[in-house]
Amino acid sequence: MIDKIAASVAEALADVQDGATVLIGGFGTAGTPGELIEGLIAQGARDLTLVCNNAGNGEHGIAALIKAGRVRKIICSFPRQADSHVFDAAYRSGKIELELVPQGNLAERMRAAGAGIGAFFTPTGFGTELALNPDGSAKETRRIDGRDYVLEHPIHGDVALVKAERGDRWGNLTYRMAARNFGPVVAMAARFTVASVHEVVELGQLDPEAVVTPGIFVSRVVRVPRTATAAGGFKNPA
Repeated sequence: MIDKIAASVAEALADVQDGATVLIGGFGTAGTPGELIEGLIAQGARDLTLVCNNAGNGEHGIAALIKAGRVRKIICSFPRQADSHVFDAAYRSGKIELELVPQGNLAERMRAAGAGIGAFFTPTGFGTELALNPDGSAKETRRIDGRDYVLEHPIHGDVALVKAERGDRWGNLTYRMAARNFGPVVAMAARFTVASVHEVVELGQLDPEAVVTPGIFVSRVVRVPRTATAAGGFKNPA
């Protein structure tokens, strides 16, 4: 009998290794799996590479993971904002590496990983520093039908952390409104995906037409209480 339900967040995250590449869903605080990130801090894995849309808000979630010194590198599209002071300080002090990826490229690189695509050409970033590899070398480019494109490669993860709304013991997931955002693509792109849900339902209760992430992409499901999303933690004006 397939049963992917974990008894606790700690059990769901027990196998995360030091040095893992961790893909995290969410857009700002919407859809960010805060309980799983807190669990990862408690679990203790370090030297992590995070792949996510932004570099954390206030001192919650991703920012707390950075502040705990567990992150070696972050790959994201929006590292700086009004309340990203934890990332800002870590980057300026040389404690964290940054790979900046345009948002559409970030989503497509993870989708490509899940779809088994070797690489793809995109016009986004052509002629800019974003068309350089992390080592400073130029990415492959090509002119197609008179337009210039940059070759981008998939981003694969060791682990994905996803915040969903409902799930069953096979790992089928539905999401709530905008909280869906990066969840489906990070779930596809990792070898091991952990999903937090607010409600575990019996098999057959989820309308197959409403299942966004099929259970084949999910390794563990853990139920967490429904709580209000933490505020962004904007700094007080000086």
